[in-house]
Amino acid sequence: MADAINSEFAFEIRAKVSKPLDFGAGRNGSRMVFRIIDGSVSGPKFEGRILPGGADYALVRADGVTVIEAHYVIQNIDGTCVYVKNKGLFIANKDAIDRMDRGDPVADEEVYFRAAPVFDAPDGPHSWLADRLFISTCRFSLDEVTIRVYTVL
Repeated sequence: MADAINSEFAFEIRAKVSKPLDFGAGRNGSRMVFRIIDGSVSGPKFEGRILPGGADYALVRADGVTVIEAHYVIQNIDGTCVYVKNKGLFIANKDAIDRMDRGDPVADEEVYFRAAPVFDAPDGPHSWLADRLFISTCRFSLDEVTIRVYTVL
């Protein structure tokens, strides 16, 4: 049995997002919705663009951890559309979050932002996306999220 999980870089997603709609505190935490406006996908395994209409439904728990759940569609350069559901966690201390909100630089080690995207692809050349597990590292600025997607081997 292997002790480590190997992965291979597949592609990078760069999603343009709106300012959050803040719904305030609820029973499970504070809900924010970031509309996904557009974006691009590039890499050795897949290329295309993000279609407008998706969103990230973020929930900030009482302990400060943000649970992300984004739903959107990627259109490959050949016209094939692939539905994406990306769930993950964002963890950073208040100082790092305040600096991000101002647009100031934050070191990668100050933020834990990881996700596990799931792709719903039709039969054809991109069906491999629906037949593999993926992990991703994520980074965001005031108006963009960058997601580096890795295939679990």
